[in-house]
Amino acid sequence: MTAAAVYLPSQHASVHDLPDDDEQLRTVLARAVSAVIGRQRPDGNLEDVAAVDDIGDMALGVVSLLCLAWHRGDRRDPELADAARRGLDFVLAERVFRADNPGEPFLRVRDSGLPYARYVLETGEHPFGDWPSTVWALLHAVNVLEFGRELITATQWAALADVATGFWRWLTEASIFNPQQTANQAIGAVVAGLTLGRLLSEKSIVDDAMFLYHSEIRARRVVDRELRLPVEHGAGHDQNYLPISLTFLARAYQVSGEQCFLDDGDEIARHLETRLSARGFDYGGPRYSEQHCGCEGMLGLRFFSGRIRAELGRYLGDRRVAYYCATTPGLPSGHFAFTTVWFFLDEHRWYRAPAEVPVHTRYSLRHGRASVSLTGQLTPYLIDAGATAVIESVVDHQHGIGPLVRYADGRRMLLTRPLGPARVRDVVDGGLGAKLVTKAVVTSDQVMLSVQQLYVTDGERLHLVALLDRAAFPPAAELAFLAGLPYATAEGERQRRVRTVSEPGGTPFDLGESWRALDTGGTLLAGGLALSAAAGLRVENPPDGTAYFNGPRTAGMTQEQLSFWLGDDPRGYGDPDAGWRRVIATNLVLAESIVDRPHGRAVFVLCYGPDPVTLDVAVEEVPEGVRVRTPFFTAVVGHPAGDAGGEPVLRIAAP
Repeated sequence: MTAAAVYLPSQHASVHDLPDDDEQLRTVLARAVSAVIGRQRPDGNLEDVAAVDDIGDMALGVVSLLCLAWHRGDRRDPELADAARRGLDFVLAERVFRADNPGEPFLRVRDSGLPYARYVLETGEHPFGDWPSTVWALLHAVNVLEFGRELITATQWAALADVATGFWRWLTEASIFNPQQTANQAIGAVVAGLTLGRLLSEKSIVDDAMFLYHSEIRARRVVDRELRLPVEHGAGHDQNYLPISLTFLARAYQVSGEQCFLDDGDEIARHLETRLSARGFDYGGPRYSEQHCGCEGMLGLRFFSGRIRAELGRYLGDRRVAYYCATTPGLPSGHFAFTTVWFFLDEHRWYRAPAEVPVHTRYSLRHGRASVSLTGQLTPYLIDAGATAVIESVVDHQHGIGPLVRYADGRRMLLTRPLGPARVRDVVDGGLGAKLVTKAVVTSDQVMLSVQQLYVTDGERLHLVALLDRAAFPPAAELAFLAGLPYATAEGERQRRVRTVSEPGGTPFDLGESWRALDTGGTLLAGGLALSAAAGLRVENPPDGTAYFNGPRTAGMTQEQLSFWLGDDPRGYGDPDAGWRRVIATNLVLAESIVDRPHGRAVFVLCYGPDPVTLDVAVEEVPEGVRVRTPFFTAVVGHPAGDAGGEPVLRIAAP
C-alpha cells in the first residue's frame, strides 16, 4: 500500500523570486482593487464573507488598500472614491466597539468606553484576540489617515483620527499591554503609536510608544545562538512571527529614524540567516513550526537582507498570501493590509549573495544547494541537500544528529550535549566550505571525551565526518552515527513529507510501519536526497504511539501538527516546542563506523547529496592529527586539544 502524500501547508518558493517590479505591483493592486469593489455589499461592508476570525480589522484594511491605489496614482476615479468612503463609513458605524467584550481577562480599566476592534464579531467569542485585532485596526487607520487624506472626506478623517487615538488609549491604558506575550503584536502597536503621534503632532504618544518598546519589548528579549530575540508565546525562535517583527522594525525605523529598531532588526535577521537552509527551509519554534512567511514578512526580509548582506529572500514563503492576505484565494481580506501598503511603497531591493562563495556563521554552513544548521549547543538539527530537508532525530527524548552509543543494558545516549564551551573552525578552500566543531562530552560512565564533527560542502553535497575515541566506551557498547530524519522534499513549489525511503533499485520502505527495519548496502534514497555512508546504513522505525514520530498514528502529520497535538494548548496559543520535546523517538537512520581506521578511534563518514556516491575513504594518523581522504576532498583534522593556543586545526584540499 502506497503512503498517502502529505504536504507542508505553506513552505512553497523563495520569496525573492516573487516578482516585485513596479509594473507587477501595479497589476496585482489593480486586480485586488477591482475584486474588492466588486464584492462590496450595499451597506459598504468590504469584508470577505468566508472569514470566521481576524474579522475586526478586515474592512478597514481593505479601505487602506483603496487608499494605496489612490496614493500611487494607479486609480483616481469616482468608483474607487465612493467605495473607500462607503467602506470607511461602515467601519466607523459597525466595527468600532466601545462596550467591554464579556470574558476579556486582561482589562485594567472596566467600562472605559474606549474604542477597540474584535477578533470575532460575536459578543463574548474569543475576546483574547481583541488586543492584536485592535493593533491591526490601528495600523490600518494610520495608513488611511496618511495615504487617504485626499481620498476620504475631512469629516471622515477627523472621525477616524479620534477613533485611532481611542484605539491607542485602549491598547495602553484600558488593557494590559501585550497580554499574549507576543512581541510582534507589541512592536506593531509601537509602530502604530509612532505613526499616530507623528500624524497628529502628539509628542506624548511618540514618547509613550518609545518607552513601551524599551521597557516591554526590548528588556524582555531572550538569547538564542548569541542573538537577542523578542519573546513570542514564551520563546524567541518563531518562523512566522520573526519575519513579521522584521517588517515592523523596518517600518518603525522609517517612521521614527531611531537606531534601536535597526540594531534589533539586525539581530533577528542574523538569527534567520543562521537558521535558514540553503533552499530557505526552516522549522521549529514556539508558535509556528513550519509556517508561514507570506506578505507579512516581505518588507522586513527585503529591508534587512541588504543591511546585513545576507540572502534572506531564499526563505520559502507562502504563495497563497504572497502580496496580501486572502481568506478566499485571490481575494484580499484586508487583514495584514498594512504590510502590503508598506511593501508596495518601499524601494529597497533584495540582497543576493554570490552563488559560488560558501557562507559561514558560527551556527551554520551553506554553499550553493547544500547546508547545515546547528543549535546553540552546536548540534546539527537541519541538513539540506538534494532539495530535501533532513531534520534532527529523536532517540529516547534526545534530539540531534551525532554519535549514538548503546550500552549492553539497552541504554542509549546521544553524544551531542557539550560539557562546557565548544570550539569552531571555519575554512574556505578552492570552492569548498568546511566547518569543524569540537565538543567535550561525557558518557553515562562519567568518562569525558572529545567529539569532532566536520562538515564539508562543494555546493551540491554536504559531507559529514565524525571522529571520537572508541576506547572511552566499554567493549560491549555499540557505536553508531544518528544521521537525521529525512523529512521534506521539494515537489514543484511545494514541500512533500518523506513517507518512504529505499535502496537504489529497491522497493519503497514505509517509514510509518512500526518496528520495521531496513538494512542497506550503504545508500538510502529519500525524496530527492541520496544519503551515502562509507560503511553500513540502517533504518529503524519506532513503535506505534502518539509520542513516536512516523508511527502509524503520526505518519500523516507534519512535525508542527504533532508538536501542537502533544503540546499544552491544542488551539496553538502555547509553545509547540514543548510538545516536540515530548516525542520519545522518531525513525532512526544509523551509520556504522568504517572498519579501516586508526587504532582506538571510531570514524563515521556520510554524504548528503542529489545522487548516490561511492565513499572510498582512507583515514590515518598524522603528526597534526587525523587525515581523512575521500573522493571529493582531503581533510586534516587536528588534535581535539587544538593548536598551542587551543584553537581547532583544520586543513581542507580538493582531491
